[in-house]
Amino acid sequence: MIAWDVVRAWGHPLVRASHRTTFEITTEDRLTPRGDCIIAIRADKSAHALAPSFKSLASKDDTRIVIALRCGGATELVRAWGSASLTFEDRKSIVVRRSSYVDARTVAVKSDKAAAHLNRELVGNLQCAAPLLAVFVACRGCDDEEAAIAALKLLERLI
Repeated sequence: MIAWDVVRAWGHPLVRASHRTTFEITTEDRLTPRGDCIIAIRADKSAHALAPSFKSLASKDDTRIVIALRCGGATELVRAWGSASLTFEDRKSIVVRRSSYVDARTVAVKSDKAAAHLNRELVGNLQCAAPLLAVFVACRGCDDEEAAIAALKLLERLI
C-alpha cells in the first residue's frame, strides 16, 4: 500500500541546514539565523494539511517513509519511518526527525538524515531562495528500494 503528497516551498538566504537531528519545512514567510533546522519557508502545506491517505498510512510504526527533495537541479532522498504516535496537528510546519520523538509538527521519525546531512548543492540552491519540491511517500509492505523508486518517479513526473 502506498500514499503520497507533495509540498512546495522556497529557500531563503538564511538557510543554514546545520541541525543534526531534524529538518523542517515551514509555512512561515521569514527565517532567522536561529532556525538552523529550517530548509524552506512559504510552504503550501503543513503537517495538518497533508493528504489524509498519507497521514493514515504514516501513522503506522511499520510504514516506510521516503522524502524526495529537489531544488535547483539537486535531489536528495531521505528515508524514515512512520509512527503510531504521529498526530499531524501542526498548522505551520513539517518536521522530519532522526530520533523517535514526536510532537504536533512531526511527520516522520528515525530518518537517516537531518538538515546537516543534506546534499550541500541542494542547500546552496535553497540559500539562493530557489523553489523546493518535496515528495512525501508512505509505503507499507514495500522495501526501501521500492519506496525510493516510487518517490523518485513521482518527483520526476512533477518537474
